[in-house]
Amino acid sequence: MNQITNLPVQTITSGNQLAAAVKAMHLEPAIALDTESNSFFHYPEQLCLVQIATSRVVVIVDPLVFSEVLPLKGLLASPVVQKIIHAADYDVRSLDRAWGFRVANIYDTNLAARFAGMTQLGLAGLAQELLGVRLNKEKRLQRSDWGQRPLSREAMEYAAGDVRYLVAIRDELDKRLRLLDRAKWVAEEFTRLEEIRYEPPDPESAFLAVKGSRDLSPSGLAVLRTLFAFRDMEALRQGRPHFRVFGDSTLVYLAANPEADLAQTPGLGAAGLQRFGPSLQHAVKEGKAAPPYHRPRPAQRWERPTQEQIARLQMLKAWRSALGARLSIDPSLLWPMASLERLAGQTSALDAELAAPGVRAWQIQEFGASLRKLLVTT
Repeated sequence: MNQITNLPVQTITSGNQLAAAVKAMHLEPAIALDTESNSFFHYPEQLCLVQIATSRVVVIVDPLVFSEVLPLKGLLASPVVQKIIHAADYDVRSLDRAWGFRVANIYDTNLAARFAGMTQLGLAGLAQELLGVRLNKEKRLQRSDWGQRPLSREAMEYAAGDVRYLVAIRDELDKRLRLLDRAKWVAEEFTRLEEIRYEPPDPESAFLAVKGSRDLSPSGLAVLRTLFAFRDMEALRQGRPHFRVFGDSTLVYLAANPEADLAQTPGLGAAGLQRFGPSLQHAVKEGKAAPPYHRPRPAQRWERPTQEQIARLQMLKAWRSALGARLSIDPSLLWPMASLERLAGQTSALDAELAAPGVRAWQIQEFGASLRKLLVTT
């Protein structure tokens, strides 16, 4: 453990350094990977650091200092070198969003811990329980502005700590998964992680996700639409996230009360009023003049379930919960809820349901017969 704790940290600040480091990493069977972004401080979000650990060194790549990150592309896409990531979804999306890089051969320690039936799922919890190591996870460091330069020594050590122990954590989780005979289960889940892609919000409908927008009339939605566009433009101009311009509650208030005095508008404040009061008034006026906006109806309208369907779903959920209790695992991992709902509504025969995209091969192998027996006997 001391060898892991004392791994040297190398900060990469040039393309030549990165190319040399990546060349060595291609010879490793596995690397630990993490990223740091600054969505809390900057808009659009920037990928500020990429941390990689091997058995010999922790490498921190600083893409805000240099832009020659192409050597990482082949390493991340390599099917030979395993990438150990904790809660991989965010990092995979970040790498795709920033550079269009894909990640192959993923081992997600958070997901592995869930399948191992562990209750401590955070990185710090796993490090403590599996390795007896205490990680510094202070909120002030978690919420650091990773786009600020220079970064403090404490922040760099925090970033290095996010990858330093991942290989050892993977080894301990692997032991548990093999004892539980669940290694094949997680292998299929890891393969699915490779399919994750960043999907930017639709600029034409992103405003409909604002909390409170469902309470607005069509006329209010038209005002919200122009206000949302104004705030987005202002956020881009300032390079600040939306909530640091003004919050969603301010948007909804003005959309519902377009005649309101801006000076009395909650969340705007004197500084906001002085900074862009006239422009905000113009956005409200533009929204009032726009045609009312009618929220699109869902593509599929769900009918109210019958009592028989409700009872059937309760039976299916009880079946899944019983499996989870017997295996000491989160029941949601064992069979998708969407599949159970389709079966409860009898909108899908079991054979067709087993071919649904959300149902895994390991689930069919382990629990398909049990599910079939349940449905046949009820």
